[in-house]
Amino acid sequence: MTRLLINNGTFVTMDDQLSKFQGWMAVEGSTIAGLGEGEAPDKEKELASEVMDGSGLLFMPGLVNTHGHAGMSLLRGLADDLALQDWLQNHMWPTEAKYTGDDVYWGSSLAAAEMIKSGTTTFVDMYDHMHRVAEVVEQSGLRASLTRGVIGLCPEDVQKAKLADAIQFAKDWHGQADGRVSVMISPHAPYTCPPDFILKFVEAAHDLDLPMHTHMSETIAEVEQNVRDYGFRPVEHLDRLGMFSRPTLVAHAVHLNDEEIALLAERNVAVSHNPVSNLKLASGVARVPELLKAGVTVSLGTDSAASNNNLDLFQEITLAALLHKGVSGDPTVIPAAEALRMGTVYGARSIGLGDTVGQLKAGMKADFIALSLTKPHFVPHTDYVSHLAYAARGSDVAHVWVNGKQLLRNGQLLTLDEEKILAEAERCFQRLRG
Repeated sequence: MTRLLINNGTFVTMDDQLSKFQGWMAVEGSTIAGLGEGEAPDKEKELASEVMDGSGLLFMPGLVNTHGHAGMSLLRGLADDLALQDWLQNHMWPTEAKYTGDDVYWGSSLAAAEMIKSGTTTFVDMYDHMHRVAEVVEQSGLRASLTRGVIGLCPEDVQKAKLADAIQFAKDWHGQADGRVSVMISPHAPYTCPPDFILKFVEAAHDLDLPMHTHMSETIAEVEQNVRDYGFRPVEHLDRLGMFSRPTLVAHAVHLNDEEIALLAERNVAVSHNPVSNLKLASGVARVPELLKAGVTVSLGTDSAASNNNLDLFQEITLAALLHKGVSGDPTVIPAAEALRMGTVYGARSIGLGDTVGQLKAGMKADFIALSLTKPHFVPHTDYVSHLAYAARGSDVAHVWVNGKQLLRNGQLLTLDEEKILAEAERCFQRLRG
């Protein structure tokens, strides 16, 4: 088993103490074996089969993107500046209806390349043809929590087929790819899935002992429709259907009242905050400071490249730190460290990987990234946590490791053929547009 020793690096560990130091880190196989300040001990030097000089690099945990639709990278820029329902019903869904498994594969490959190059090491994905997405995860070396998203606005026989597909995908892929793939059960949203259909997903999640993921309370119109159709706002509606009896991650959660925030906290429901997508679609601004104060785990997601229009999670970290200051009038809400936790520690915790990734700590999986400190916007070297939240961008990422395997070296992908992916993604888009 190979043992990598990184010497002379700058480390931001994202542990409880938010440790920042100049020092070393050892990686054995897929796991962080140890790390510390100063020069590496002689014993570490003797054990190392490979030594890397970390000078000029900042090492931190890989970013965790907790909501997205990787295959939609093919639709980047297709229909911008529209309201959510218009965007979905008149542009996204009609184009997606033409998708083949190959389209999903190449769109997801494009997303994987972009995420690796911008520092994301774990992502959550909700889509169709999910076995093709899983293939991309396996080939790319990324870690992912995958879920076959199901829209239930269809005849009963189609509903049954979709549910069966979601269950089979979970059975086929949960724990695969050297443990890098995990699976969630995912009715798309309460406004796209009838209550009795959601009940079947809750039952499947219990049977398979898996967490759940859904879109919830993204727009005011969605909340109002839920009240008209079912007599309850989405949070109470899903709670009554038993969804929160399973570990649950909800995307967006923009329009919540105090009672709903309290209920989410009580049920240990995690929220994926998607600030760029929510702003672009004019869905609103989630009450993140109130959610965090209530004890809700809030992480960050990009949503798709069709509603973002990139997958750079550093942009989400920066916006999460800035947006809520501007909205609240309080410059102390969501400080830099908390925004970084949302992109790392909280992201891992929200998908059940809090003991596995999200921090640089001995015994945890070796999912980490290195950013170049030679860029002008990292100078002077005052506060690296501040720089990561307010100045860093995905293009600063030089190296990426997942499960101890290097996926990016000096900005070059090691597990994916970038040139081929770009060409195939463009070919798929031209066919979809035709």
